[in-house]
Amino acid sequence: MAGTSDYGLGPITFPRGWFMVAASDEVTQTPLAVRYFGQDLVLYRGESGKAYMVDAYCPHMGTHLAKNTTSYVVKDKKQVEGENIRCPYHAWRFNGADGMCNEIPYSEGRIPAAAKLKTWPLVERYGCLFTWHDAEGGEPNFDLPEIKEWDDPAWVRWTIDHLGTLPCHPQEVIDNMADVGHLGPVHGGPPEYFLNRIEGHVLRQFQGGTHRTLEVGALLETNTFYTGPGILLSYFNGDVGLMYIAHTPVDDGVTKAWHAYLYKSPNAVATEEDVQVARMAQAGSLEAFAQDFEIWANKRACFNPLVVQGDGAFGKIRQWYKQFYNPRAQEQKFQALANGEYPVRGMPTHNQRVA
Repeated sequence: MAGTSDYGLGPITFPRGWFMVAASDEVTQTPLAVRYFGQDLVLYRGESGKAYMVDAYCPHMGTHLAKNTTSYVVKDKKQVEGENIRCPYHAWRFNGADGMCNEIPYSEGRIPAAAKLKTWPLVERYGCLFTWHDAEGGEPNFDLPEIKEWDDPAWVRWTIDHLGTLPCHPQEVIDNMADVGHLGPVHGGPPEYFLNRIEGHVLRQFQGGTHRTLEVGALLETNTFYTGPGILLSYFNGDVGLMYIAHTPVDDGVTKAWHAYLYKSPNAVATEEDVQVARMAQAGSLEAFAQDFEIWANKRACFNPLVVQGDGAFGKIRQWYKQFYNPRAQEQKFQALANGEYPVRGMPTHNQRVA
């Protein structure tokens, strides 16, 4: 299985940035076991409804906090108290906000300072839970993308499609942003125009062409962009719909992915009929994304694309991606190497039909 070092991305195994870790409705007062960034983690909600993510193993004797159904701590529904989580083995209790142990039921002595869980920052937005990952421990230096349509009653909110894990490094997914050549063979319509634009933490793709899976016989124009290494948004034909794709490293060379689609109804306030249309539109968007997903799930690692005339700017996209795998002190260096606009030789960069 190919990992970060095989791609020559940098010394940091898992990239710096915002990443999805769960859909909001997955996380309840029943602790949920998850794994990201090569670590076992636990998600749960406190009695206030606030979500927390902590390392999975109790520092006392290494018990997994979420993988138990037989302890009476679990059976008696005492595992979550207030904003705290209890270990099912010895009932040590930890606060979800700071990770500190605040009760050992059978001991009246001082609680050791080492009795602490690592906690992870969580932001809940758009029906999803996101965490900031930085191997250097730094605070976020860019924001989650803003989706202003989320609170517009004309738009039908998405449901989350859980796509499971891919046996490939996320580099293979990022490459799709430059891959003008796959649009015809995979999606059934070569583009009429194509352009990549890189600005700091944001990588964009503008393209327009037919697309047999989504818009048979019509011109589908997309404005697709990554904000950081793990969250993609794509506006269809201006603002008729918004596709969402998130992917998060599980282990080095293993990636978990999700899909969703926000639909703009023709009404000021979306109706029940609009919701049904939105669900069909999301299914179509998922079908299109699944065409890429199947390729990624079954390809070997590509360390050096064999680029020919007519290909997109794979090298620049990979240069952009390296900023997230190197120390933050080098971030601007990699951005300076990647920033700019990158057309495809011999192809227009904009819609000439409306020029």
